[in-house]
Amino acid sequence: MSKTVLVSGGAGFIGSHVTVGLSQAGYDVVIADNMSNCDETNYKGVCAILGKQLPFVKMDFCDAAAVDALFNKYRIDAVIHFAAYKAVGESVAEPLKYYKNNLGSFLNVLEASRAHGTHVLFSSSATVYGEPEKTPVTEESPRQEATSPYGNTKQMCEDFLRDCVRAYGIHGIALRYFNPIGAHPSALIGELPRGVPNNLVPYITQTAAGKRECLSIFGNDYPTEDGTCLRDYIDIVDLAKAHVCAVTRMLEDKMDEPYEIFNIGTGRPVSVLELVKAFEKVNGLKLNYKIAPRRAGDVTAIWADPTLAEKKLGWKATRSVEDTLASAWAWEKHIAGKN
Repeated sequence: MSKTVLVSGGAGFIGSHVTVGLSQAGYDVVIADNMSNCDETNYKGVCAILGKQLPFVKMDFCDAAAVDALFNKYRIDAVIHFAAYKAVGESVAEPLKYYKNNLGSFLNVLEASRAHGTHVLFSSSATVYGEPEKTPVTEESPRQEATSPYGNTKQMCEDFLRDCVRAYGIHGIALRYFNPIGAHPSALIGELPRGVPNNLVPYITQTAAGKRECLSIFGNDYPTEDGTCLRDYIDIVDLAKAHVCAVTRMLEDKMDEPYEIFNIGTGRPVSVLELVKAFEKVNGLKLNYKIAPRRAGDVTAIWADPTLAEKKLGWKATRSVEDTLASAWAWEKHIAGKN
């Protein structure tokens, strides 16, 4: 009998790509999402890619009764938890919104997982490292004080998972990933935030498409070669494969410890300005951009040492930044064609 994986936030950017990867790997997938930062575009795209309808439940994971009902309805072997608010800047302005939603939803997932013996994969983030003392960061790098409430919720949720694994006999993995970008090669699913994008690449593509007048690069006075922040940009399809590897590791009982952490990145730092210029070059476009003041909560430079993920998960990033940026533009054109 095939295993069933619940993907909370499965209609969103990362969740939709992970859902495709899981289904193609032979897992039964249940998608649950409150649709607060997406519409049905990615869900429909997932079904089109797979050639079948997947179970979809519209619900809020902050509703404990709804979470309990979901776990009672389906025999869930593992849950991947994406359902969370994720805008760094907004979290600085509205910390209570982030603490209530991101912590409350995950506590409900953990409560249901404890009751049903379900393993948990948590969608963590490189933000837990704060402003790192040394780069690249490894899983042993110290977690610094979070530079935003969003980053703080990731740290706290990691601790929740670690403690629940110790107490309740479930298994857990936290994947600390860096900056997911791009879209599925089919151009049927991708990043489609509601309102003004908070992430760089959808703002780039929307500017290129004429939806946004100008792209703002936040700060050019950082201590880096070109003055802009350094990040580790990982292709969304590569990232999805890491989740499949991690779920398989849990469900096949191949973990070294009941709770494990892995960095998911490329190990290659790319500056914001480099990424913008690479997008222009690979897609033959010229972007209208300007330098703006630094943004609250941004760190100067961070990228991964992904050695452990390669060794233990058998995973590593393979897609180039150029291919990823081409896929992001193909997705933006697909969306424009639909509208």
